[in-house]
Amino acid sequence: MRVKASKFDQEFDQGKDVARYLDVSKARRPGLEQRRVNVDIPVWMIESLDREAARVGVPRQSLVKLWIAERLERLRTGAA
Repeated sequence: MRVKASKFDQEFDQGKDVARYLDVSKARRPGLEQRRVNVDIPVWMIESLDREAARVGVPRQSLVKLWIAERLERLRTGAA
């Protein structure tokens, strides 16, 4: 749906929902795009990851991403 910028601004300023005017089908968040990586991990580590993932109730991939993010944050803040 096309709308003039003045109408868009006016509705936005009035607190109205302007989402219908936005095409978010190609929207992206810079720096948060996903990229697949392949990592060879020993079986014993995968089994340990699977046990921990099951214990906390998340998929293995989520657990790995969380742990990597936590470690990178510690390195970034100097709390490693």
